[in-house]
Amino acid sequence: MNRLLLLTGIVLCILSTSCIPHKDTIYLQNKNTAVDSTQIMVEQQKPYRVQINDILNIRIKVLDQENVTIFNPVGDGNLNASSAERAYFDGFTVDLHGNIRIPTLGKINALGFTTTEIENMIKEKLLEEQFKETANIFITVKLSGLRFTANGEVGNPGTITLFQDRVNVFEAIANVGEIPVTGNKKEVQIIRQYPQGQQIHTIDLTDINVMKSPFYYIQPNDIIYVKPLKQKSIGTGKTAVETLGTIATVLSLVTTTLLLFTRL
Repeated sequence: MNRLLLLTGIVLCILSTSCIPHKDTIYLQNKNTAVDSTQIMVEQQKPYRVQINDILNIRIKVLDQENVTIFNPVGDGNLNASSAERAYFDGFTVDLHGNIRIPTLGKINALGFTTTEIENMIKEKLLEEQFKETANIFITVKLSGLRFTANGEVGNPGTITLFQDRVNVFEAIANVGEIPVTGNKKEVQIIRQYPQGQQIHTIDLTDINVMKSPFYYIQPNDIIYVKPLKQKSIGTGKTAVETLGTIATVLSLVTTTLLLFTRL
């Protein structure tokens, strides 16, 4: 009887420490209250400021479009190229000095500026050197897609480009195949590029307050890293049933080995 109680206790201890808790697999939990619905005021996203290696899509329109054909890509390249490839060849890449080079206008420093500020800079330069106010210049500057990388415990790790102005971390993860049960949703790392270098920020996707985080929306060149849970490295099951199966297999192997040794 004592041996049976001891064995039961060992099994229960293994089950309690090796299984992945249900609460660790659920997104956006309201950990402060027990209400069914919650309204969260998402923090207003600050305008993105251009970084080195960003690719800008610039379009210039005036009353006589023939006068700006030199600025705008003609689009007669490889028609089989992907959108990201066309953006790379047709766009304006921010170099290591933070500059973009525009035909006839030369170099314009874009590092640290918003797309709206860059639009105004180009417009002022065009009015000074090329056109008059009567040309009715209309300029749009956009990032050529939002490019990010996801590594670790996600369905399909890799780099992806989304052609949207704003993408939150859940949308980003959904595009790389979701986080499996073995992924640590409580400590998702966002590796973000800044002018002075890269910084690592940690967010908890199981907490509804993540929507208030300044890192809820990803930025171009972000790296999302999802750590594996310790249960994966231990090699136990994800659920109690899987863990019991593992324990049964181990016990069966041990019992068989002992029987073989006792018969020798």
